[in-house]
Amino acid sequence: MPRPLIAGNWKMHGTLREATALAEAVRAGGAAEPPAADLLICPPFPYAHILAVAMLGQGVAVGAQDCHARPKGAHTGDVSAAMLRDIGLTHVILGHSERRADHGETDAMVRAKTRAALDAGLHPIVCVGETEAERLAGTALAVVTSQLTHSLPDDFAGTIAYEPVWAIGTGRVPTEADIAAMHAAIRAALAARFGMGGQAMRILYGGSMKPGNAAAILAIPHVNGGLIGGASLVAADFLAIARATR
Repeated sequence: MPRPLIAGNWKMHGTLREATALAEAVRAGGAAEPPAADLLICPPFPYAHILAVAMLGQGVAVGAQDCHARPKGAHTGDVSAAMLRDIGLTHVILGHSERRADHGETDAMVRAKTRAALDAGLHPIVCVGETEAERLAGTALAVVTSQLTHSLPDDFAGTIAYEPVWAIGTGRVPTEADIAAMHAAIRAALAARFGMGGQAMRILYGGSMKPGNAAAILAIPHVNGGLIGGASLVAADFLAIARATR
């Protein structure tokens, strides 16, 4: 199985001073007691370059929370994947439910961004997940499978993050059986489409993962790490989740 990845999505939180202190605390804690997982932090855009330089060679990768599908052009306010790579970032989160909901991102748009990330040499983390209404209607698996089909290019090589939309930031978590079933289905879909590459891809779980439930969730088959939101803003909590991979 692939080495676990614990990725922190900081979203739109923090000042430069707070972001720098948080990154340093993650670095120091990881160095003092190395977890059996790779560490990734994804700060807001304005802080990304500063943290990428500070974390270079320190055991903490730095990524972005989004990118544009085009390599350059008249796209005011946007940032290209090539620009992210140019400032030292290694990963980019794409298709997060908040982007899909707040910015109207479709599977086709996510696919185009993923293509751009791959072309720029970034490692894409593509998010999929159902809403509460879709789960209650019994269509969660169909929704996630469709997102996988239409959000990934045919030569995809990256990471998938399953985030049930209704669990993000709410403190509510699917049952372990539900997580296991969805991750197994995602693995089967990836293996069917990408062969051995799909077997080796990491599938992260996101959605109110905390130090108290991390060990149980990370022990579920085909859960290869976590995409962490709120808990990633506290270094001790983020590191506790990473150490739960042992």
